[in-house]
Amino acid sequence: MKRPDAKTIIGYLFILFGAAAPWLINTYELSLLGRFLALSILAMGIMLTWGEAGILSLGQGVFFGLGGYALAMHLKMEGLDIGNGDMPDFMVWSGVSALPRFWLPFQYAWFSIACVILVPGLFAAAFSWLMFRRRVGGVYFALITQALALAFSTLLISQQAYTGGFNGLTDYSTLFGDDITTDSAARVIYWVTFVFVVAAYFFLKWLLGSRYGVMLRATRDGENRVRFLGHDPVPYKVVAFGIAGALAGIGGALFTLHAGVVSPALVGVVPSIEMVVWVALGGRNVLWGAIAGTLLVNFAKDQISSAFPSLWLYGLGALFILAVSFLPNGVAGLFRPGSGEERVMRRIISRRPLKTAE
Repeated sequence: MKRPDAKTIIGYLFILFGAAAPWLINTYELSLLGRFLALSILAMGIMLTWGEAGILSLGQGVFFGLGGYALAMHLKMEGLDIGNGDMPDFMVWSGVSALPRFWLPFQYAWFSIACVILVPGLFAAAFSWLMFRRRVGGVYFALITQALALAFSTLLISQQAYTGGFNGLTDYSTLFGDDITTDSAARVIYWVTFVFVVAAYFFLKWLLGSRYGVMLRATRDGENRVRFLGHDPVPYKVVAFGIAGALAGIGGALFTLHAGVVSPALVGVVPSIEMVVWVALGGRNVLWGAIAGTLLVNFAKDQISSAFPSLWLYGLGALFILAVSFLPNGVAGLFRPGSGEERVMRRIISRRPLKTAE
């Protein structure tokens, strides 16, 4: 019987710790871990598009926000008597006379949950199809997605009467009629998040190991060659971007449950760039690297911003420079035999000069 390698053992330990976390750490730390695991679902989607498809998106916050707002709209309407004209509190303060029609379907939980996945996924697929069929790519695609994130956050802020404005949607406490502010509910939400992380990991691992994954990497490495061989690369890229959008929506909804708020501050240009930094630091070509980078950067952000609030952005910039200059394959590269990062780490540990190739 073949003995499991170190990576497999670490994976089993991660699953074991993740499942047992509610009994190992306090409520505050569990809440943070749940939020960051929700963000890691989005990060795996970025790994799919950036690492495997070669598509750099600086606007994943848009799809994250679509998922978060879709669920939050339902949460704001839970417990309201819509038939008697009840409306969310921020609409009353803004002087809205009647509940907007596009809010009405979100009173149903099944509709909101479906929108969490379908709205960001389909919007991402449609948007990418419009771009890729015109062969827009590279830095131009990245800039367009960044502009999309800016437009989305601006729209949310400007429509305060319908979106909550800069404050976003908050102050909700029930889902399916159950109180979600209790410790027991927090543990259930955490376990749901953890299950989604594991499911997303194995789904993407299967997908990338299939023929589709081979074609996606071929499109990344030589799109023109794929086209000359008689294959259209557009559908492969559109599917990847659509899946990444759906994963971002799921991550946004789960983050909203943990944090109790979703706002434009979480979906704009700066958060979207931070999401790319997580994947760059963890390793854009490895699924577990996306998870590790998300957890490392966000726990560092929590600690540094708590002690030195004005220094976090400098720290984030330093992390990105570190990743680009010394860890091109991210933290995951330290564990890849023969990689430059692995050789540097061995040199540091052994304190011997690094041999260069003749």
